[in-house]
Amino acid sequence: MERGRQGRWHKVRWLAVGIAALGLAGACAAQTYPSKPIRFITGPGPDTLARVIGQKLGEALGQPVVVDQRGGGGGSISGEAVAKSAPDGYTLLLATGTHTINPIFYKLSYDVEKDFAPVSLVAGMPFVLTVNPGLPVKSVAELVEYAKARPGQLNFGSGGNASPPQLAGELFKSMAGIDIVHVPYKTTAAAVTDVVGGQLQMMFAIGALGIPQVKAGRLRGLAVTTVRRAPALPELPTMIESGFAGFEVLGWNGVLVPARTPPAIIERLRGEIVRALQLPDVRETLAASGLEPIGSTPEEFAAFMKAETTRWTKVARDSGAKVDK
Repeated sequence: MERGRQGRWHKVRWLAVGIAALGLAGACAAQTYPSKPIRFITGPGPDTLARVIGQKLGEALGQPVVVDQRGGGGGSISGEAVAKSAPDGYTLLLATGTHTINPIFYKLSYDVEKDFAPVSLVAGMPFVLTVNPGLPVKSVAELVEYAKARPGQLNFGSGGNASPPQLAGELFKSMAGIDIVHVPYKTTAAAVTDVVGGQLQMMFAIGALGIPQVKAGRLRGLAVTTVRRAPALPELPTMIESGFAGFEVLGWNGVLVPARTPPAIIERLRGEIVRALQLPDVRETLAASGLEPIGSTPEEFAAFMKAETTRWTKVARDSGAKVDK
């Protein structure tokens, strides 16, 4: 009995020693970090944000930050690259809204919660509920009335099945009690082009694509999907102001690192990212792209992503949204 207790005690003691050693190794790594270039991996879409933040990070950390764009798979290719990287702070992921949507629809090679550590929510932009200018509606209420009088006759576009614009459309469809038909495209830009051309009647266009078209008069904007009005389109009400309580869809961007990255390194990255977001030239560049800087703690970012997954899981289940297998 005594020998058994001693054996268990030795195991516990060596486990404690091992954990302490790992903590010490992490602290030492943080003290010398960074000592080589950092990779900043992005998914599909413009990499403007990564380049802006990467430049400021490089200046603050004293090492080059190389932007590595890995398009395809709706962000899953870039996600896989980071999930399988060493947890040493030298590989960052600029994640977007698809990060929390993909696991609802696809079998991934990684776990979006277990294989990543959040650093900070960085920036966001609204989606804009847009219609072709030829459609005789000038508000969300008028669009709902028009659609109810024509069940199944209005089409809304997206950049593909299970994409954020589709899910925003499905959420609107459900909350408004209307029958509108989803038409998936290979890219969001192609869908926007067809709303401009009249082949589609409407869509929730991501701000980077929708805002310029609204300003040019090629699309009519009815509302934005953020909690507050968008600085780029202050005349447009929010969906909440338009009578859809709780309707919030944010086109977000945030930084993640591989799980088990030392907390001290995560905090160093978070601090420098948040500081960069306060710089006037960064804010000006982001505003020109329709982005608003955010900045958060890792805990706030983790809670945000969890809420996103919960909400879109419900929308997918209620709408029956699926992807082509």
